[in-house]
Amino acid sequence: MLKDALRSRKAHILMAAAAGYLAWQLWLTIAAPQKIANFAGGSDKVNILVVLPFEPERFHVQLLQTYGRVSGTQEKSVEVRGVKRADLTTVARPYWVTRVEPLQPGG
Repeated sequence: MLKDALRSRKAHILMAAAAGYLAWQLWLTIAAPQKIANFAGGSDKVNILVVLPFEPERFHVQLLQTYGRVSGTQEKSVEVRGVKRADLTTVARPYWVTRVEPLQPGG
């Protein structure tokens, strides 16, 4: 019975969808560290500029607030202050994040 279920078209579609989802999650995990610029200093928390390929909307700002204090937005970026260094990879993980850079003083 299990062999018949695994040979069905529905099972193949389900397995292909699961493989696609796992590949997508793997790609997000591998790509995240490459989006992060070098951060100087050794402080535990940093101020960052999250660059997006579009103007940020409320959803993006609210999601980034979970990692630090959003201090403003620019054309295609969000300023987030007080982000833990350990969270930088998590911040960079979504597909809609292009780059995570240090926030320039006075920015």
